Amino acid sequence: MPDLDRDIQDTLASPSGASAQLPLDASAAAAVKLGRSIVVTSGKGGVGKTTTTANLGTALADAGRSVVVVDADVGLRNLDVVLGLENRVSKHLLDVIEEKCSLDEALVRDRVRRNLLLMPAAQNREKDDVPEEKMAQLVRQLQERFEFVLIDCPAGIEQGFRNAVVGAQEAIIVTTPEVSAVRDADRVIGLLPRAIELKLVVNRVRPAMVKKGTMMSVADVNAILRLDLLGVVPDEREIIIATNRGTPVIDIEGSETGAAFRRIARRMLGEEVPIPSFEDKRNFVTRVMSTLGLGRS
Repeated sequence: MPDLDRDIQDTLASPSGASAQLPLDASAAAAVKLGRSIVVTSGKGGVGKTTTTANLGTALADAGRSVVVVDADVGLRNLDVVLGLENRVSKHLLDVIEEKCSLDEALVRDRVRRNLLLMPAAQNREKDDVPEEKMAQLVRQLQERFEFVLIDCPAGIEQGFRNAVVGAQEAIIVTTPEVSAVRDADRVIGLLPRAIELKLVVNRVRPAMVKKGTMMSVADVNAILRLDLLGVVPDEREIIIATNRGTPVIDIEGSETGAAFRRIARRMLGEEVPIPSFEDKRNFVTRVMSTLGLGRS
């Protein structure tokens, strides 16, 4: 992949001005400002970790930041599909760790965003094949070259979880407003190193169900987890459309889900952006009409 290697080197030259292809010595590495390494985790499968990783990565790239998203789910690999890059994957992170290829050979650049790259997982290997210390070294290498390293953590709390967490300095806990998901998220929080900065994203919120009392509210969730709330993402059919297309939901015009991910990315960059309540508009109108005596008797 000579063209890709050349493009990556041009785009991702190290802050010291040296070629990204060249290893840094100890003194140069000390002078490099490392990027933020953030693991996206939850414990429970199916809560939207991969979708969150893909959309935050693309939103941060749109904000002009250099971003690499790392698929740490060795044995499955879905991040490439969500980004529509599955046909471009030829190497993976284990190839890099085992020195079968260079970092540049394994990285896959997004089709649209030049400053967004993917480090794919190995689909035909096992999570136990990844040595934790080597994974930490890989994340460190990526931090030297990217402003954001987003690590998509596999479900569960076994070796795959430990591999994904080992190089992270921050963690985004993703949960849905379900008792089982919140319980698993609470378990994961207890397993994370104390030094890691934790933020919460509540995903797939359905305001109408919250109003009826059939779904936990965001306040209910955070009363249990007690984390800084980074964002709330509503559930809508656009997420299914985006996944099937292999495009981020933030690219679908008018999508509330996409807009929510963009707001989360802005908060990650330090902006003060209000978090909408996603109150069900029809129920709000009904309450106002009832208060004014305009509803049916």
